[in-house]
Amino acid sequence: MACPASNPDRPRAAPLAALLAELGQARAKRGPALPFGVDALDGCLADGGLDGGALHEIAAASATLNDDAAATLFAAGIAARFASQPGFTVFWALTKFDLYAPGLEQVGLGPEQLLYAQGTRDSTVLAMAEDALRDGSLACVIAEVKSADQTATRRLQLAASDGKTPMLLYRRHRVRERCPLGGLSSAMTRWRIGCLPSARLPHPGVGRARWSVELVRQRNGNPFSLELDACDDQGRLALSAAAPHRALAAAGPVSRAA
Repeated sequence: MACPASNPDRPRAAPLAALLAELGQARAKRGPALPFGVDALDGCLADGGLDGGALHEIAAASATLNDDAAATLFAAGIAARFASQPGFTVFWALTKFDLYAPGLEQVGLGPEQLLYAQGTRDSTVLAMAEDALRDGSLACVIAEVKSADQTATRRLQLAASDGKTPMLLYRRHRVRERCPLGGLSSAMTRWRIGCLPSARLPHPGVGRARWSVELVRQRNGNPFSLELDACDDQGRLALSAAAPHRALAAAGPVSRAA
C-alpha cells in the first residue's frame, strides 16, 4: 500500500507561526503607535506617533532630486524603526527601481531587511502592497506611486488595519502637478518633506542634513511644520538647534578688537 503523500507546506507552518507570534509580541511591546522620539514632533501627533496599523502618505516638497531623496529617506527611516527587531522584513513596491541601497543603509534599512517588488504601473504596485499588508507577517510596507485615488487609499487603509501592518505610500511628483497630496485620501497622516541647508560646522566638512517636515493633514489632529535633523543610522530624527544658534552659526566667526 502506498504511503500517503506528505504535505509540503507543513514544515513551513511552524516557522511561520513562530514568526507571526514574535511579530505580534514586538508590536504589543511597541504599542499602538511608533513614536519618533522627538517630543516636539510626537507631542503634535494625535496618537503620539505613527499608527502601526494604518496608511501614511509621504510626498516631496518639490520635484527636485534633493527633495525626492529626502522624502525617500524619511520613509526608509520610519520603516527601519518599524523593522528594528531582527528578522523582520520591509516590503518595498515601485514601478521604477531607482533606489540607492547605500543611502537606505545609512538610515538603518539594510539589504537583509528589504524585499523589493517592481510593477509596470501604479495599479499593479498598489495591488501588491495591499496583498503584502493582508499577509500580516511584514514589519512595514512601502509603495511608490504617482497616482492613487480615494478608493485605492481606502483599500490600503483597510488592508493595513486588517494586517496590523504600517503602510507608507510615497506619492511621487508628476509633470505639471504642484503637490501630490492635493486630492482626497483615507490616510491617517500626510507628510511633505523638503531639504534645508545643513548647519555650519566649526571645521571644514558637511554637517548633518536637515529637513523641513510638514504634516499636511492628520486625522483627529492639526497640521504643523518643523525643521529637523535628518535620520541617523537608526532612522531617528532629531530636533535642530534653536533659531538664534543657527543665525549665529550662519554669521560665521566674530572678530574681536584687541
